Amino acid sequence: MKVFRTAIFCLAAVMMAGTASAQVVSIVTTPTGSYTNSAGAAMAKVISDKSKIHAVVQAQAQSGFYAVQAGTAEFGMSNAFDVGFYVTGTAEYKGKGPQKNVREVAAMLPYRVAMFVRKDSPIKSLADLKGKRLSAGFSSQKTIGRIIAAHLANAGLSYDDVQKVLTPNVKRGADDFIAGKTDALFFAVGSAAVKRAAATVGGLRVLPINDSPAAVARMEKVLPGSYVTVVKPRPGLAGITKPTNVIAFDMALFTNKNVPDDVVYTVAKTLHDNKKALVGIFKPFVLFRPDHMSVVVKHLPFHPGALKYYKEIGIAPK
Repeated sequence: MKVFRTAIFCLAAVMMAGTASAQVVSIVTTPTGSYTNSAGAAMAKVISDKSKIHAVVQAQAQSGFYAVQAGTAEFGMSNAFDVGFYVTGTAEYKGKGPQKNVREVAAMLPYRVAMFVRKDSPIKSLADLKGKRLSAGFSSQKTIGRIIAAHLANAGLSYDDVQKVLTPNVKRGADDFIAGKTDALFFAVGSAAVKRAAATVGGLRVLPINDSPAAVARMEKVLPGSYVTVVKPRPGLAGITKPTNVIAFDMALFTNKNVPDDVVYTVAKTLHDNKKALVGIFKPFVLFRPDHMSVVVKHLPFHPGALKYYKEIGIAPK
């Protein structure tokens, strides 16, 4: 019995030592249920399962820029245009000055976003949103208001043409839509929140984007780097019943400049090599193109650890 107890103690000690020696990193995302949070959770699991790094998700109401800039989190995820605004201190971050600690790790899968209405809503187009109630303000997620403004601009409208319903973040905006306080829902296509809203209100329908040159130019003026893409219907994709034009822009994974090179190298390599595992956890990763991870996010320098890996596999930016 004494030998048995000794063996168990030694095994436990080895396991504890292994856990203690594992590098633990955090990935900051937007609130639970959001597209970014779901993608971040998939990335964290793959990193934890496929490498010696243990990644955990920190879901929070505001952008992950602040935590990464301050060094209280190792990684964050956001859309590429907002990263550019943040590090240059422009647009929603005007007056805050340049932020010099943030570095690019990878350009990941594209965000595909849309304005949704109830399936039986009389609203048939973005132009029909004139005079309707829309979420606005987004005190802790300013970028969401900009994306909605881009949808309105595509239709020749602005926030001055709608009734503003103030909300702090995108999750609260979804709650307001479900509660009947707003007439349209903004969210990422394929997100858990859209599925929840569709199940609660009896179905959703996407308001398509106008892809004429003039309409796209109005959209891009508000949302630099955005583009129009076509989403085809598939089981489980709420709101899409036929090929539909929506707005898309790229997601960026970023880090603090002081995160060790070997950690960032390992994260980049693990994500690059495990698309199948990512798709198995979060289906939108089917759009992930590993060879495009090194696409440059404007105004954001690459972390040396990521750049080292991209050079090794021949996809480093020129």
